[in-house]
Amino acid sequence: MKDCQSVSNGFSTMDLSKIMMENKRINGNDLIALGYEENFALGEALKINKKRLGFTREEMLLKFAEVLATPDSYLEDGLFKSLASALLNVDEVAKATISLKEGKQHYTIYGESQIEEGALRQMDLAMKLPVAVAGALMPDAHQGYGLPIGGVLATHHAVIPYGVGVDIGCRMALSIFDVPEEHLYLHHDLYKKVIMDNTKFGAGHGYLKHERVDHAVLANKAFEANDFIRQLKDKAWTQLGSSGGGNHFVEFGVMEFKETDRTLGIEKGRYVALLTHSGSRGLGATIADHYTKLAKKLCSLPYEAQNLAYMSLDTAEGQEYWLAMNLAGDYASACHEVIHEKIGRALGAERLAMIENHHNFAWKELHQGEEVIVHRKGATPAAKGVLGIIPGSMATPGFLVRGKGKEEAIHSASHGAGRLMSRTKAIKTIARKDLKSMLSDNGITLIGAGLDEAPMAYKNIHEVMAAQEDLVDIIASFSPKIVRMADDGSRED
Repeated sequence: MKDCQSVSNGFSTMDLSKIMMENKRINGNDLIALGYEENFALGEALKINKKRLGFTREEMLLKFAEVLATPDSYLEDGLFKSLASALLNVDEVAKATISLKEGKQHYTIYGESQIEEGALRQMDLAMKLPVAVAGALMPDAHQGYGLPIGGVLATHHAVIPYGVGVDIGCRMALSIFDVPEEHLYLHHDLYKKVIMDNTKFGAGHGYLKHERVDHAVLANKAFEANDFIRQLKDKAWTQLGSSGGGNHFVEFGVMEFKETDRTLGIEKGRYVALLTHSGSRGLGATIADHYTKLAKKLCSLPYEAQNLAYMSLDTAEGQEYWLAMNLAGDYASACHEVIHEKIGRALGAERLAMIENHHNFAWKELHQGEEVIVHRKGATPAAKGVLGIIPGSMATPGFLVRGKGKEEAIHSASHGAGRLMSRTKAIKTIARKDLKSMLSDNGITLIGAGLDEAPMAYKNIHEVMAAQEDLVDIIASFSPKIVRMADDGSRED
């Protein structure tokens, strides 16, 4: 093997040893420290690193340094030839790449002091897209893939699959029953049984054939649009009425109206309510993955912006995605409808009102008189008079709100409290006894869920709501009491 110092473009053996010791897993920063630039060659190196093929971390770093120094020598290598080719063609790829806008572009930020740097960087980048028209960042924002979660982006006649998100059409649905709160406390075990008997959780999970239900969404003609969508229909039927994993939930709680709401026709008081949060399950995830890959092939953006690849709605591919996205949204709504109908029948309760709103979606709307495509990735529609639900966490209140139609926010608000720490950090730092204590103090029964969904992993919902007083009016509050989430540690589909 060549001497390390001679193959790493001046990177010393001592410095290379330091990199080797700092992290067990090779990441982009390690490769940049070796001399790699932030381009598609870096991405190719990270793909190769996942394969390893028996190399230790130290051996892989030395190999990466060698390939960077002499890519011609690796054009026939079974593992590294794609990286060598990428390094030799960086300039050609750059010539074919779509240019981003120069300089920082303006967008409105709500609750900036509560937003992590990674989310701000992602939004800064999204605003540089040539199709970007306007943007806003909600106070629950945190880093995601492509557009940050809590990000709102208006584009000119183009749709970004990762601007919509993986869980297409994910939504909140709220049923308010003509049942006083005391009934929930007196018949706690009944409510718990109703949730257990009428819900199903876990990524990939669904219902057996004899358990499936019919719904008009299954007759949607969009399922026959093409072979790709057609082959997803059976899985969609299997998972219809289920809730997935991650932060998805079904919960009973107490809805408090401090004042009578004439529009909803609900008198001042405290009522039993059902709140659900989930999306389009495997259907939406598969659609998102397929069309994101397609968008990346069609839209050659700089390496750092590749997750923001977009498709024009003037193209067949853009229209295909638009149709599939709307189908996934309809399907997500149907899942909530099935859950609420099943639980309502089991309770034998009269429903006073049902409110529903979605995020992880794109809408055709007017912004300053121009039709635009508004992407709300983890953001709630909040046009003037529009109702929305903004939950806190399993142990903190959520809120029924009415939008004020703030144009600077692109008629949007937050979709929840927003994560304060990553799932990994939450699992490592939050003690189970602290979670149990918090649940007990708030009189909450938890079914399933892990430490990654503990309330301490989320921002303070009251601070988030205070940061968006200009965006929504609070109509009522929801206090969770019996909460069910996935118990298998699975993420959202």
